[in-house]
Amino acid sequence: MMDIHEILKKLPHRYPILLVDRVLELDKGKRIKAIKNVSINEQFFQGHFPHRPVMPGVLMLEALAQAAALLSFESLGKVPDDKTVYYFAGIDGARFKRPVEPGDQLTLDVTLDRAKAGVFKYTARALVGEELAVEAQLMCTMRTIA
Repeated sequence: MMDIHEILKKLPHRYPILLVDRVLELDKGKRIKAIKNVSINEQFFQGHFPHRPVMPGVLMLEALAQAAALLSFESLGKVPDDKTVYYFAGIDGARFKRPVEPGDQLTLDVTLDRAKAGVFKYTARALVGEELAVEAQLMCTMRTIA
């Protein structure tokens, strides 16, 4: 539904922090399903951990937040510009169920629960195959900067 070229037009993130490779499904105002291909070439694997590389949990949450941002921008019909930033406002109930390793494909599944006064609340989960890797409630906000 959205390839990397479209994602680059809609998200301000760039290497090494861009963590969404493709959008598979997007139902405006409701849900997004996207993927992050996890490669041994990821910069963070050099230090996390050299003897047994695993994707840091905070980066799994960041990948989910980026998918959530794509859902929000598409739902609002907005394209972010240099004056718009999209921030985490909260993370609740984060639970890590499975390590994510090089060669895994992380499926990002995010549902928009509420959008009010520029604050968005989501139910988010990431899976490797059919196995749950992480789940959390995310809150994000869009702000205009000077």
